[in-house]
Amino acid sequence: MKRIIILSLFAISLSFSGFSQEGTSTVLDGVYVKENTPNRKVIPYTPLREADVQFSKRIWRELDLKQKKNHPLYYPLQPAQGKRSLFDVIKDGVIKTNELTAYSTGPLGDDDMFTKELTPSEIMSILQDTVVQYAEDPDTGEMIETQTIENVKSEQITRYEIKEDWFFDRQRSVLDVRIIGICPKVAEKDEFGEFKGYKKLFWIYYPEARYVFANVDIHNRFSDSERRTYEDIFWKRLFSSYIIKESNPYDRSIGQYKVGLDALLEAQKIKQDIFNYEQNMWHY
Repeated sequence: MKRIIILSLFAISLSFSGFSQEGTSTVLDGVYVKENTPNRKVIPYTPLREADVQFSKRIWRELDLKQKKNHPLYYPLQPAQGKRSLFDVIKDGVIKTNELTAYSTGPLGDDDMFTKELTPSEIMSILQDTVVQYAEDPDTGEMIETQTIENVKSEQITRYEIKEDWFFDRQRSVLDVRIIGICPKVAEKDEFGEFKGYKKLFWIYYPEARYVFANVDIHNRFSDSERRTYEDIFWKRLFSSYIIKESNPYDRSIGQYKVGLDALLEAQKIKQDIFNYEQNMWHY
């Protein structure tokens, strides 16, 4: 009789524990416990002194997520299988966990110096878009304007702007690069639904974001066992981008003085000039 009572109490305790953990998995979804990514630490930057920097150049890049190499940063559009898109990771870090700080792009969208931190209310207003639609009034036949507020979705973020510094460290005799900031950009449309350009949302200070990116898995199309994180993508330069601006006396982007094919050739020239600087340091 005692044994029956004990077994009954044990079954009841199990049922209550099941209710308390509702919504969480109680089994291992896989063949091994994933310990690498959750406990991942960022690789510290090599100490750098101003006296060791023999050459430096600030570069701004455009990262287009429509390019195939950048698809791992864009998908999945909705969180699935423990994976999130880059924008979802940034948005969660800014809004939910407060691990990331969002900085204003300024009234004209040209402030990338991390001068003003955005408040939670300002961030929410940035992540909400007013959609204007026109519908015909069935009685009068006139077009009536309606406005609805929609949240910016991950699928709308197809471009990022990256600010980085290239420099030659004569202490190590290497040309190195460090990302300073990353800015998501959303496509803007006019009242007729026509595309009119990309709008910067906010800047994220990348050295701070590294600690968040290092613990988020990213899809590897070759093998699920080779875990990569967003930090791996940026650290190893596993993305495709093109230069849109270099530091210059006029503070102008390439698009302000070159267009079309000429702009692409100018971007390649800037890239080649940086590469040639390192090559010219050596004698063969």
